[in-house]
Amino acid sequence: MSDQNPFEAWMKAGQDWAKDVSPEFADVMAQSMKGVADLMPTMPADMIEQFMGKGANPDALDAKTKLLLTLQGLTIQGALAQPQIELTVRHALEAGATAQEINETIALAGLFGGAPAMTKALEIAQAVINKDLST
Repeated sequence: MSDQNPFEAWMKAGQDWAKDVSPEFADVMAQSMKGVADLMPTMPADMIEQFMGKGANPDALDAKTKLLLTLQGLTIQGALAQPQIELTVRHALEAGATAQEINETIALAGLFGGAPAMTKALEIAQAVINKDLST
C-alpha cells in the first residue's frame, strides 16, 4: 500500500498524462502566465470590504478574514494556484492583514496540506509581501 495521499496520486497521474500528451505544454503555460497577476489591479480596501465583507451583511465575516480563509484553502489544495495565491495575498494586505497574519494562516494550512504546500505558499506570499513593501 502506498503512503501517497489519493488526491496527490490523482494529481500526479493528471500531470503525467498532460506531459505525455504534450511535454511542452507545461513550459508554454508557465511562460504565458508570467505577469498575468500584475494585470489585475488591487481593489481599494473599502471596495474589498463592500463586496467581500460586511457591505452586504453587517453580521458577516470581514473581508480580511475571508481572504485569509481563502489563502488557507488555496494552500491546502497544494499551493498549485500561484496567480490566485498572489492575488489573494495582495488583497489581504490591502484589507489590513499583516505579514505575520498571512504567514500564520499559511503555516496553519500546512497542518492539512502538508509541508511542501506550506513552503511553496510561503515563498509565493513572501514575494508578494516584499514587492508590496518595495512599492
